[in-house]
Amino acid sequence: MISPKKMNAPHEKPSGIQVIDRLVRLLDLLAEHNAPVALRDLAAQVGLPPSTVHRILNAVVPSGLVERLDGGQYQLGLRLLELGAKVKERLTVRDVALPYLQQLHDATGESVNLGVRDGDEIVYIERASGGRSSVRVVHIVGSRAPLHTTATGKWFLAEMSPSERAAYCARTGLAPQTPHSLTTRAALEAELAKLPQEGVAYDLEEQELGVRCIAAPIRDETGTLVAGISLSTPAERFDRDKAPLVKATAAAISRALGHKQ
Repeated sequence: MISPKKMNAPHEKPSGIQVIDRLVRLLDLLAEHNAPVALRDLAAQVGLPPSTVHRILNAVVPSGLVERLDGGQYQLGLRLLELGAKVKERLTVRDVALPYLQQLHDATGESVNLGVRDGDEIVYIERASGGRSSVRVVHIVGSRAPLHTTATGKWFLAEMSPSERAAYCARTGLAPQTPHSLTTRAALEAELAKLPQEGVAYDLEEQELGVRCIAAPIRDETGTLVAGISLSTPAERFDRDKAPLVKATAAAISRALGHKQ
């Protein structure tokens, strides 16, 4: 049993951070039980008034994080299963892709990055580099960049419907990262139209001056775009002839994930 914690004084209003902390504590507690838990039992174990626990849990019931059953009992919601599957999917992609990233790095001597979409950004979740590739080209694992300024991000934009892309453009304003960034929807649409035929996307110093990238898509067994692999080089070493190697590596990773091409 979780030991009760000191509550706020009656006149104190919990901050947003306190509410989140309490929600996490409640989710952890629900995870410890295989069966639904009564509201009063939850309140006793976290040391909060039943009314507070009721308010917190019912606020997240519509999102599916928590389910409320008859009789005032609660259990974890299916939304957590969906979110967990997304995290597992990313970890699986990383585990499968890692040796292929290293092979492409060994073949080119350049930095190779694995990126996934998180909202309006690309997040780099793995990197293979060393030697000369470490000079000037730095994509730190965990770093983020806008979809429209990255080669991998352009693949995710290309997969969107026209209305989804329009919404992205409106939300982000296509803010530039460098003078070379695409900042109008017309320019972006023209760039994305090339992707199906070329099989790769380019970042020509659009995210970082002096750095150019070639990216190809990684798909799972359903054909869904789940990640992108990109080759990053200093502008003076940029070579479009390396595009087939990037495409072949992405295709190999996709096959390893069960994609039938």
